[in-house]
Amino acid sequence: MSSFPMAPLFRQSVGFDRFNDLFESALRNDTGSSYPPYNIEKHGDDQYRIVVAAAGFQESDLDLQVERSVLTITGGRRENEAENVTYLHQGIAQRAFKLSFRLADHIEVKGAALNSGLLHIDLVRVVPEEAKPKRIPINADQRPALEG
Repeated sequence: MSSFPMAPLFRQSVGFDRFNDLFESALRNDTGSSYPPYNIEKHGDDQYRIVVAAAGFQESDLDLQVERSVLTITGGRRENEAENVTYLHQGIAQRAFKLSFRLADHIEVKGAALNSGLLHIDLVRVVPEEAKPKRIPINADQRPALEG
């Protein structure tokens, strides 16, 4: 009996575990590319981090945007800085890329940093008071409010 690997389903969403949304995201992945590689990390109940391997990219080459609960990371291709260089082997890919992640409700991007070729994007779940569960006391001595 073979088991179905679930890891690809969790790559496109951060902060929630709704299988319908995960399957939709996996089916809509138009690019099919795994470039650049990335990790999605959970650092507590309400803290997440996306780490993108952005080797060879500088801060000015990268763009992060959040629109309608979708985080989009774009890496632009730079012009060849050394025109008189002939590569005998070029294994460090610096091609343009675009990654998108659907964020769950109340997930906010708190910051991003590029360090040693890794782009760290910190996310946090901030649930407003009106969206948090409320405990309703049960009073046996009171009549129901709707009865007149």
